[in-house]
Amino acid sequence: MSAVQHELVGRDRIVATARQLFTNQGFHQTPMSELASEADVSVGQIYRFFTGKSALIRAIIREDATARIAEMTAVRAELDAGHITVEAALTELCLQALQNGNEALSFDILAEAHRDAEVAATIAEFCRAGRLVIGGLALAVNPDVSEVQREGAEEMILALMFGLGHRTLSQPSMTPEETAKRTADMVYSALRAL
Repeated sequence: MSAVQHELVGRDRIVATARQLFTNQGFHQTPMSELASEADVSVGQIYRFFTGKSALIRAIIREDATARIAEMTAVRAELDAGHITVEAALTELCLQALQNGNEALSFDILAEAHRDAEVAATIAEFCRAGRLVIGGLALAVNPDVSEVQREGAEEMILALMFGLGHRTLSQPSMTPEETAKRTADMVYSALRAL
């Protein structure tokens, strides 16, 4: 293994360990010494890759955002290729949001974004990329929407996706699949009515 590959493996292990500890304990309750011990690296090695916890949080956000944007883009590609309907694309986006899987970490990240401008900027960067896909779906539903209506649709759908990712706290009675379908139907109907 080359030195560069070895460094990437060490960096990836640090991020994976940080994700686990931050999920279980929270950012502020996880000392760097514990992170180093669990990742089997020195504290110095952590600081070689990351300037601090904020940089680790941003690395987690980037990993998650890259995966989410890839999923959203794949749905859009399926729609553009004619393999799925726009209703199915909206349903799939809702289902992806419902399958967040790590609500505690997500809430901690959102809270940290309100305290840390760099974390907030990283989230905003993801949202800009997501808006491109969402805006395209809004136009696929209703090509006659104005720019202002499309921007409103982007905001509404993005807010829905954030909310769907945290729905387990409300102890829902519907399955994720039912929730995704009903939510997508409502979004579709709202966009068609514009």
